[in-house]
Amino acid sequence: MNLDQFYYVRETLQSGSITIASENLHVTQSAISQAITQLEKEVGVTLFHRSRSGTLPTEEGKSILYKILEVLTKMDELQLEIQSIQTTFKGELSIATIPSIFMTHLPSIIIAFQSDYPHVKINIHEMENLHALHSIQHDKIDVAFIAQFNDFKKNFSQQIQYHPMQLNGAFSAIVSKNSKLALKNQLTVQDIQEEFFILYDSYFYNNLMDEFHREIPDIKVIFKTTNTEVIKRTVVEGLGISILSDLMLKNDPYITNGDMKAVPFQFQWHNRIEFGIIHKRNNMNLRMIRKFLEYV
Repeated sequence: MNLDQFYYVRETLQSGSITIASENLHVTQSAISQAITQLEKEVGVTLFHRSRSGTLPTEEGKSILYKILEVLTKMDELQLEIQSIQTTFKGELSIATIPSIFMTHLPSIIIAFQSDYPHVKINIHEMENLHALHSIQHDKIDVAFIAQFNDFKKNFSQQIQYHPMQLNGAFSAIVSKNSKLALKNQLTVQDIQEEFFILYDSYFYNNLMDEFHREIPDIKVIFKTTNTEVIKRTVVEGLGISILSDLMLKNDPYITNGDMKAVPFQFQWHNRIEFGIIHKRNNMNLRMIRKFLEYV
């Protein structure tokens, strides 16, 4: 019984396939299969049921697999602890992010991380979901903060690790303090169907607004921009209204000083929004990525 067998077991269990485990670990399928077979002989229990549809844990093997995962978790923690003690994290960490995360959560995370690991150079890139996913897959980015609909996960390969974030995905309409809509505590589609809109121009928001278009087919859009400052200034001047996530409006100075109001928007979005983090399972910077995620 050895750790290599345990690592092969974990990757096979997570991927559901010896073939995929082989690709992820860069080890031959026969080596993984033989190692698992040898381990099954040693413990006297069949751990996996192999079929054309995949490699799945057996009922009798689940308790053994659980213990193996516990051992590897402790080993991972031990390795990280040893590396933390023996060496200082050095190098670069490339992070992709959507604007809402960058404007609210990311700065404090980076400040805390770099306070502990000052020799790590952080590179930040603003990217939409698909661009970030492509960059992760091609090792151009280490970590990406994304906002996604439920079906976006279908784009993830077995190589992508996803970590959900516990963040609010609600939306509000932003209006000028002088707008009649500022008197409302909640807005409906009927309240805003005659208004002019300034929209955030991104793939994510365009998908979101497709649902909105079904309710208001002739929505009056003045212009679109990826500059949130331009959107807010235009709204403050009373040229139109916009819709932004509550995350993008957190601690917003225009709302704080009363020039703009965020009014909850009563609209049943059919797609649920999730905020999360993605990275490649076998990224060369995985040790640094795991340490960085502890600060999120």
